[in-house]
Amino acid sequence: MSISILGAGAFGTALAITIGRERPVALWARDVAVLTRHRESPRLPGQTLPERVAITASLDAALAADTLLFAMPMQALAPFVAEVEANLDGKSLVACCKGIDLGSLRGPAAILEERWPGALPAILTGPSFAADIARGLPTALTLACARDGVGQRLQAQLSTASLRLYRSSDVTGAELGGALKNVIAIAAGIVVGAGLGDSARAALMTRGFAELSRFAARMGARPETLMGLSGFGDLILTCTSQQSRNFRHGLALGAGAAPDPGVTVEGVATADAVMRQAQHFGMGYEMPLTAMVARVTQGQMSVAEAVQSLMSRPLKEE
Repeated sequence: MSISILGAGAFGTALAITIGRERPVALWARDVAVLTRHRESPRLPGQTLPERVAITASLDAALAADTLLFAMPMQALAPFVAEVEANLDGKSLVACCKGIDLGSLRGPAAILEERWPGALPAILTGPSFAADIARGLPTALTLACARDGVGQRLQAQLSTASLRLYRSSDVTGAELGGALKNVIAIAAGIVVGAGLGDSARAALMTRGFAELSRFAARMGARPETLMGLSGFGDLILTCTSQQSRNFRHGLALGAGAAPDPGVTVEGVATADAVMRQAQHFGMGYEMPLTAMVARVTQGQMSVAEAVQSLMSRPLKEE
């Protein structure tokens, strides 16, 4: 079964590197000049693409594969899918992005399934940095697919000696864990950037996980999924490491600095999308951290006002 990765950003390239060490894989990008010339991505310096990785700018050639990995930012997925004229029914479509689409308020698997109802959608998510995957450092991710037989095949096809995939049938839980942890990571960065201390970060992560779990359960996720790699595991990683773009974004905001405008920060759009969903379901008051991140990142509230707002909420049982 052939594999193509659509998108040569850091994560897509890292997947191509780890898979390409063991089996053939195609890596598609709109501009392949640098990749073809140096067989190295400027986003992953020092990591050479193995010979088994076929670099292509031909979308038709890439789409001919049996398994397609969509490795692009969440807000770019729907526009990209709309461009694709090919019929992908019957193929395995694996979303490798984390977040909720601002236009449709859907997760990545739902976007793929709506466009190609006859395809086999799945999502690959969990605690991972592209640099670690590319270097061959041990990494474990969740592969969620509603069809267990397809999930088993993809698990075997995409796992490598350094990339261990755990299978789940809870696509909703895997999607929301990966999306919402980015929002909490921004909040954790704000706490650290503002100099509020590690105790405050620990409290925020704990309450953030409770908030994440409440919302995901309302959307139909299973609790055990949120306790796994795609929820709790990813939350720990992104709230504690400056390799996380979302954490760094919050860190800058907390310190009163301007975040890097050239860096994709999925948690900003996700906070907005989640609050719109939460308000629709009457859960707005139950999402204080997400609301705070949405308002701070949109310039509607200062960090000091956000801290005061959170600390003055009514006392209650945990």
